[in-house]
Amino acid sequence: MSESIVIIPTYNEKENIENIIRAVFGLEKGFHILIIDDGSPDGTAAIVKKLQQEFPDRLFMVERSGKQGLGTAYICGFKWAIERKYDLIFEMDADFSHNPNDLPRLYAACEQGADVAIGSRYCNGVNVVNWPLGRVLMSYMASVYVRAVTGMQIRDTTAGFVCYRRAVLETIDLDHIHFKGYAFQIEMKFTAYKCGFKLVEVPIIFINRVLGTSKMNSSIFGEALFGVLQLKWWSFWKKYPQKKNN
Repeated sequence: MSESIVIIPTYNEKENIENIIRAVFGLEKGFHILIIDDGSPDGTAAIVKKLQQEFPDRLFMVERSGKQGLGTAYICGFKWAIERKYDLIFEMDADFSHNPNDLPRLYAACEQGADVAIGSRYCNGVNVVNWPLGRVLMSYMASVYVRAVTGMQIRDTTAGFVCYRRAVLETIDLDHIHFKGYAFQIEMKFTAYKCGFKLVEVPIIFINRVLGTSKMNSSIFGEALFGVLQLKWWSFWKKYPQKKNN
């Protein structure tokens, strides 16, 4: 079995899903893909099923009923991948805001010693294309705020383009990850950091989606704002399982 799998959550991504799957499978490195579809009414799952006939040993899908949140989609995917003993487990968006050509760079970072490799928009300045200035500032300042509260020296704490070693996801108690939106990404990184894992940022260029509709809204930012304070508060008495040294 391939050691690397890319988890892609979908909700109404019919414009992008075939192209993103073919782009990942077009890479020299033999990644597998797991789609987590939350009952997309636009027929996203049907497109994936058709492609599964072409890629029966590399393309997998879990269908869920209705929108259950980004965080729960990834948790579902993580558990699926852990059960099947994938060594490196990636998360990325379906809309090409994350460039599939950067997957091998995240892979290489983990091969070179990182436990968590983060595709970072902000570790080399601000590398975001086609976002309104207000959204860039909000996202950038959110990461500054998270850094100040948590003490993590990660410049892109809300990044959703990440590679985890399986040991990280096996160590984290996935059933007790609280948040579902933007704060989910922060909570996963903060928990990995508190467990003693090595987090490394890999610079990427983030390009806002061209096709389909963004799922971002103000409530997701609100969850991140207050969620960070909760994470820090909980951390004062929570006992984090620690990384095992091999």
